Amino acid sequence: MIVAQRASLTTRAATVTVPSAKDWPGQNGLRIGKPSLLPVPYFHVVFTLPAPLGEIAFQNKAVVYAILFRAAAETLATIAADSRHLGAQLGMTMVLHTWGQTLQHHPHVHCVVPGGGPSLDGTRWVACRPGFFLPVRVLSRLFRRLFLQELENAFGAGKLRFFTNLANLAEPQAFARRLRELQRLDWVVYAKPPFGSPEQVLAYLGRYTHRVAIANSRLLSLADGKLRFTWKDYRADGKTKVMTLDADEFIRRFLLHALPDGFHRIRHYGFLANGSRGDSLALCRRLLEARVTSAVREPADNRCKGDRPLTAADFAICPDCGGTMRPIATVPRSCNPQPFSCDTS
Repeated sequence: MIVAQRASLTTRAATVTVPSAKDWPGQNGLRIGKPSLLPVPYFHVVFTLPAPLGEIAFQNKAVVYAILFRAAAETLATIAADSRHLGAQLGMTMVLHTWGQTLQHHPHVHCVVPGGGPSLDGTRWVACRPGFFLPVRVLSRLFRRLFLQELENAFGAGKLRFFTNLANLAEPQAFARRLRELQRLDWVVYAKPPFGSPEQVLAYLGRYTHRVAIANSRLLSLADGKLRFTWKDYRADGKTKVMTLDADEFIRRFLLHALPDGFHRIRHYGFLANGSRGDSLALCRRLLEARVTSAVREPADNRCKGDRPLTAADFAICPDCGGTMRPIATVPRSCNPQPFSCDTS
């Protein structure tokens, strides 16, 4: 017999509880509140593993998930430190998710990142361009290289284990072939629109940091051994649909996302790292205050042409490489009253 409630699913064998943010305040290493937030825009970047690598991750959760964290953090820090992109130190809060909308195994990390940081010498605050953080194509390629290098090192150190349909990967030649296949894939790094305010950052962290696989509000019903829940089909513009699964299959999918004992799925890096966060945030606030004070005190007639108020035209940023685009032609206004459309398919 299976009994379902909105907050939990109970069987004779086990109880699977779907927690909410209010159930686990402050657990799993999440120590962020208004004192830890800076008065700057925050960006949301997602690093996703390709499906063939997700299979390896499932059989080696502790090792591969840890590599995912380190590779994503190093990627952001490296590209941000490059003067061609930002030239600054970053702080990052990362949250591991291992599920998609239908509860299948889909490992990825969500990164909440302030839009800037101290210069490499620690003497000034460097802000990113308005509305633009770092070029995702550059992030994607470095992330792929760093991740595969660490994965190869883990294999060489005997830290990976392979079973069932992946058992052949225990052979060095087969594993090397898989690495080459993964190298040829496009890895997805997605930069979402920036948060509107620090309060939105807190709201996001409160909603998503402690959720495991599915929110209570998505569970609709359990009848005749079938469980119904809602999901968003992002291939259909995020349309909400209803999925029906056997209760056993639902529980199987839910348990795919159980983490190894002691594994922290919320981690902080850069100037938000736990060991030095207090001193680093104090430095960031001093640099931000100095930046504001300097801007207020500077006489208007001392400003050069480059200090004029910036407009949207100053930040025509290429979404692929991060370079500044320049106009090459002007499209005349059409006399046709119908709105202009551009089909890039």
